[in-house]
Amino acid sequence: MRICSTALLACSLALCGGAGAALASSHPDRLEALRAAYPGVIKSIDGNEVVLTSNSNARLVIDDRKPKDHEAKLADADIEDMLAQVYPIGACDDRKPPAVNFDPGRIRVTKLFTAMYGASAAEVQARTSTIDWFGQKLPVTRVNGVDKALVQVRDDLARLPEGLHKYFRKSAGTFNWRLVAGTSTPSVHSFAAAIDIDVAYADYWRWAGGKPGAVKAYRNQVPREVVEVFERHGFIWGGKWYHYDTMHFEYRPELIAIGRLHEKAGCK
Repeated sequence: MRICSTALLACSLALCGGAGAALASSHPDRLEALRAAYPGVIKSIDGNEVVLTSNSNARLVIDDRKPKDHEAKLADADIEDMLAQVYPIGACDDRKPPAVNFDPGRIRVTKLFTAMYGASAAEVQARTSTIDWFGQKLPVTRVNGVDKALVQVRDDLARLPEGLHKYFRKSAGTFNWRLVAGTSTPSVHSFAAAIDIDVAYADYWRWAGGKPGAVKAYRNQVPREVVEVFERHGFIWGGKWYHYDTMHFEYRPELIAIGRLHEKAGCK
């Protein structure tokens, strides 16, 4: 569901104060969740713009007022696009296969991520720490405390029943400066803020022969208990996407917070 209704988007600037203002008035909790998730990066919300603390108070447009289909949002998202789909968590997670093009978190504002984590491989790498992941040494960004959050994930996963450990003890990687397959958009792995768990238990929509917007039957082998540990520490799971990637977790605390607000409101 989009943050602003069609009626709100169509109304005049004089009546609505712009679509960005409509977003601020209709879902201020989502914008506040974004600001609160990255306090060292986001200074304030100013009308139709998110003001960043770096780069001479650079600004990101909340709603660029461009009509877009799903693929266009993936390629050139604004803040509204990024926050429109609510990540299902807790009581709001009905465990059903995601609806067509339901990809909460997969739509990202690249400029926000480069402002936070770095605009080049060297810049990102300079901000990483090495964590121990069950004997593997993995580079993870220190920005936003992602490295510390992933260590907490590791420690909580270690407490799960031994039979579940095969799914996560081996990682398929963290930092990898690359584009999302089939797109011109950087992967969150580029920013060292994502981790893939064991590929031996992974399912991925492209491997299954899917095409954008036409994915084959949903598949998943990763247990719910594993997913919930990651979510507890701010990571969303690619297994909740229509374009599913079940080994993938990325640090998106704003989407976890918005999902919890949705749960508190009765999932409506």
